[in-house]
Amino acid sequence: MYYSDYNHFNSDEKPVECFQYHVHEDTQPPKKKRLWPKIAALCLSCALLGGAVGGLGTAALGGAFGGGSGTVLYQGESPTAVTLSNVEQNEPMTAAQIYAAYVGSTVGITTEVNTNVYGQVVQTAASGSGFIVSQNGYIVTNYHVIEDADSIQVTLYDGRSYPATLVGGDEDNDVAVLKIEETGLTPVVIGSSDSLVVGDQVFAIGNPLGELTFSLTGGYVSALDRNVTMSDGSRMNYIQTDTAINSGNSGGPLFNTYGQVVGIVTAKLSSSGSSTSASVEGLGFAIPMDNVKNIITDLIEHGYVTGKPYLGLVSTNVSGEAQRYGTPAGAYVLGVVEGSCSANAGVQTGDIITAFNGEAITSADELTNAVSACKAGDEVTLTIVRSGQTVTATLTLEERDAAREQAIQELYDQIQQEQYEQYQQQQQQSGWGYGFPFGW
Repeated sequence: MYYSDYNHFNSDEKPVECFQYHVHEDTQPPKKKRLWPKIAALCLSCALLGGAVGGLGTAALGGAFGGGSGTVLYQGESPTAVTLSNVEQNEPMTAAQIYAAYVGSTVGITTEVNTNVYGQVVQTAASGSGFIVSQNGYIVTNYHVIEDADSIQVTLYDGRSYPATLVGGDEDNDVAVLKIEETGLTPVVIGSSDSLVVGDQVFAIGNPLGELTFSLTGGYVSALDRNVTMSDGSRMNYIQTDTAINSGNSGGPLFNTYGQVVGIVTAKLSSSGSSTSASVEGLGFAIPMDNVKNIITDLIEHGYVTGKPYLGLVSTNVSGEAQRYGTPAGAYVLGVVEGSCSANAGVQTGDIITAFNGEAITSADELTNAVSACKAGDEVTLTIVRSGQTVTATLTLEERDAAREQAIQELYDQIQQEQYEQYQQQQQQSGWGYGFPFGW
């Protein structure tokens, strides 16, 4: 499966190789310069993105910046969080009516990355789609469309183009909110994905191939609550549809027959390693709107998703070789943020977390998933193996915010830098030079 974003939006730009990178946090303020490459997993097994580099996984991260107030979102049913204006939509609309009403609410998104993973100054572009959710310029898209971008440009149907600011994003749910400085825009109406049934007609407006801009495609809901396992072990819940979805559609709206947005177009299943040569047809996926309504309003109001848990440590998997010598499987703690709930509970670098609230933990991914199932303020118990002895640590999960996000990212970067330097030293001593390991 691959994300349906694309590396070419304007027809006068040259396509370039587009890598995807993944760190287990929700947003990336401020911009971080990474020293290690990570590559999207593109395969029939529905792996959307590769896991953390070198086996590194963060058990809990979070944060963002920005925020706003006085914003009105429109939805067809009950209010979410920000000021809502309910819209009466009692009559079904034809595909032509939906397109005429909301093509102006759909946007093209172009991003630029000015430094690549090797520290070289380059300029690449990646494009996707998005949709306007307020008259004063808030736009929803996929997180992976704008991930690692140094600059973001939004283009409207009438040709107007604006620089966009990242208000906040939630990587776990692949949702991001952008802001352009404009008013009097036509927002979409947000509908309820819970009201969908298999067989309902749905329509997508987006920018397939990055050049066939503002195209309408239609189809049916093929399945609901389709759980897809990512390559990092996490799971996402999707609407499955046979609506045509291609590179460049990522982040665009999925409409029901009342012209309400019920999903965010995200991915397409592929049996090929190339996102532009998929041989599987009619298998597209969209994020259900009811799953992310509160996330979107949180991002608009706070710049981050409130209530998300934060453990304050970085972990990796215990290697198979170590396990053969008697070391237990679990999440090996590579570092603990000073002053975090984990540090205050006595968790130390070198600990191996083997259980979370009594449930076995055999990898860093399992720890991440266990924490993600909790909320800030929950009291949890970690079972830890330390120097051959089993100990327990009880702590209260904190809320992820910008400061904690920055702290965990700095720790993550420090660990990665230290491991990279150790690798260079080993290569120099062995006479292999300063080569960079693939997948580091």
